[in-house]
Amino acid sequence: MNRPWRAVCGLLLCLWLSGCADTRYYAQSVGGHLKLMAAARPLDDWLLDTQTPDALRQRLRLAQALRDFSVRELNLPDNASYRRFADLQRPYVVWNVVAAPVLSLELKTWCVPVAGCVGYRGYFDEGDAQALASELRAQGLETQVYGVPAYSTLGWMNWLGGDPLLNTFVTLPDGELARLMFHELAHQVLFVADDTPFNESFATAVERLGGEAWLASQASPQARQAFAVYDQRRQEFRALTRSTRERLAQIYKKNGAPDHDAKGLIAMKSEVFEDFRARYVALKQSWGGYAGYDSWVAQANNASFGAQAAYDELVPAFEALFAREARNWPRFFAAVQALAELPADQRRAQLQALETAIRQAQALPN
Repeated sequence: MNRPWRAVCGLLLCLWLSGCADTRYYAQSVGGHLKLMAAARPLDDWLLDTQTPDALRQRLRLAQALRDFSVRELNLPDNASYRRFADLQRPYVVWNVVAAPVLSLELKTWCVPVAGCVGYRGYFDEGDAQALASELRAQGLETQVYGVPAYSTLGWMNWLGGDPLLNTFVTLPDGELARLMFHELAHQVLFVADDTPFNESFATAVERLGGEAWLASQASPQARQAFAVYDQRRQEFRALTRSTRERLAQIYKKNGAPDHDAKGLIAMKSEVFEDFRARYVALKQSWGGYAGYDSWVAQANNASFGAQAAYDELVPAFEALFAREARNWPRFFAAVQALAELPADQRRAQLQALETAIRQAQALPN
């Protein structure tokens, strides 16, 4: 569950321009990213350094192979990104804050230079993120703060060394490392201002399709088996959260209707959340007690459900588009670029129509 930031040069521009609001926030963004870049060293330096632990050396070699695969087989950008490594001495690179009303899944948005408006606000210091979350809760919003292992500068920082590999994600299991790298590189292929679901669903589709290709042709049998178990759990959990999100959306549609007061809607909402947690307990039991989603479930609220929607809402449509383009990566990217040039409502309508057509075709008897 991975989240892109626009290039630091845009933030520097904002600081320079008079009248830019919240300069403290932009200053921490710039300062945090520049510290990250300063900590990064070329991979060859780490690989040749006798002080580099063998375990880390192996992960960096795998990352090199994944990076080469991304260029050779997926047509992802061949540039400076992920050719360096930095150990940040912390578990996450940034912490994101998301917020939503009590009776809505629509995320509060913040507008930033170049990227437009996005449904999260990121901080390099967890304390700053928690402070903002407290302010938003005091305003009556539901909030969540979550750690982010990686973000993308969309290729704008390649002149400065590119987005580096980080200790926050390089130790992920093989299949997950592949997917994360492919996801972040996809943001360098295409990014549309003010359309987080389009951007994130596209990148998620690339990570899934690209990860599938890498696992099939490059991974060890052990890595494929481990990923299959992990991904099966993830898909089952996402199916549960998706159905819960749909139920909540139906309830929230009634907000403001004459025959539904807020108190009654909140009671209905509570029932849905209780059922969600009960169904999760049953799902967890079927996994043999795997507890990887416990923290998410314990903190689940409108903000967390709203944030998750951006990452999977349009994925089936992008996968259908990939199939339509004969699973050819350059053709697929060109088709996505053509969609990106349309007004938001038109590109959404075309994607949804494509997904519907594919589903109808799959439902036809042989």
